[in-house]
Amino acid sequence: MRKYIFQILSKFLKIGVGIIISAFLLLQCKAEEVQFCDVFVSGEGGFKSIRIPSVVVSTKGTILAFAEGRAANADQAQNKIILKRSVDNGNKWGEMQIIADDGRNSLNNPCAVVEKNSGKIILFYQSYPEKLPERSKKLEPGYDGTNIVRSYMIYSDDDGLNWSKPRDLTKTIKNKDATILASGPGIGIQLQKGQYKGRLIMPFNEGHFGKWYVLSVYSDDFGEKWKLGEPAPGSIITDEKNQEISLVNEVQMVELSDGSVMLNSRKWGGRALRKIAISKDGGTTWSKITEDPALRDNGCMASIYAYSHNGKYCIMFSHPDSVRRENGTIRISFDDGKTWQIKKVLYKGGFAYSVLTSLPDGTIGCLFEADNYKRIAFAKFSFQWLTESKNE
Repeated sequence: MRKYIFQILSKFLKIGVGIIISAFLLLQCKAEEVQFCDVFVSGEGGFKSIRIPSVVVSTKGTILAFAEGRAANADQAQNKIILKRSVDNGNKWGEMQIIADDGRNSLNNPCAVVEKNSGKIILFYQSYPEKLPERSKKLEPGYDGTNIVRSYMIYSDDDGLNWSKPRDLTKTIKNKDATILASGPGIGIQLQKGQYKGRLIMPFNEGHFGKWYVLSVYSDDFGEKWKLGEPAPGSIITDEKNQEISLVNEVQMVELSDGSVMLNSRKWGGRALRKIAISKDGGTTWSKITEDPALRDNGCMASIYAYSHNGKYCIMFSHPDSVRRENGTIRISFDDGKTWQIKKVLYKGGFAYSVLTSLPDGTIGCLFEADNYKRIAFAKFSFQWLTESKNE
């Protein structure tokens, strides 16, 4: 009898523990059509603010989420570059790593890419001198001195567990007259088609504050040597007051179905629309900057990403579809961005910078800043969920 009672009690205990575990997991990652998990939360690791996401998936299927860990709620606040990894398709995330630290200088604009032949994970970022934010008139052009912005590259060849020492690429990829340069933020791409197949492209803006132009930095030898492309014409215009102003700023790039490349930039000037241009030579030169009338923009970084489903090629775009940084929306184009046939709301609350990626199980991931920058969340959803209804 005692044995029988003990077996019953054990069974109920296991059920109770299972319920508790299930409830805990639901809190960590909601079991809905779209699954949401927090990756970074402001205050974590002693960082008052955590912003500016980048996410890639390694050739081994590991998801790597990057961000800036900031000492204060400011763009340049002694930022460090931080990383978390997931080896189970984004359900759980490992401990935070600081992978780049420049003391009291501020590290900005993490922009990652995976070189698929070697599996090497490459990350670009910039270093701002202490107490000299991007608006500072004390920032100087050129390559030498203490008052310049520098650009660095680090890489990992062991799936993000360890990282190389920073490599200073300032003289290679910074125009000598520029005081500011910024990679992405977001991700770079590796071309998969045509004459420039295998080329790595990192999106950049350079110039002086308020007078940026967009261009690419590219490598044809798997990330060993880098070259600076030509600025997209029309990046800077003369306004009605006869003053120069930039139309563009933070930029991402995507490969189109014919192997050409499209850039997609947030607006600085002009109408509240995304700015675009096309390159037919692998990002070396560009057509003149124009505006996409279908993609409204409130001046926020957005993501553009090439995706293939059952052999059908499309482009995905994520952005805050509002006059404010909220109402995170995913769009799909099946004609290389000429039109956007599908539109679906991913997250109705606060939604700022975002980055899309393909996950190992065939679903889609979106790493985004949520709820007034309180956290950086990761959303997982299927292509079927995204396309089951149009134009919500």
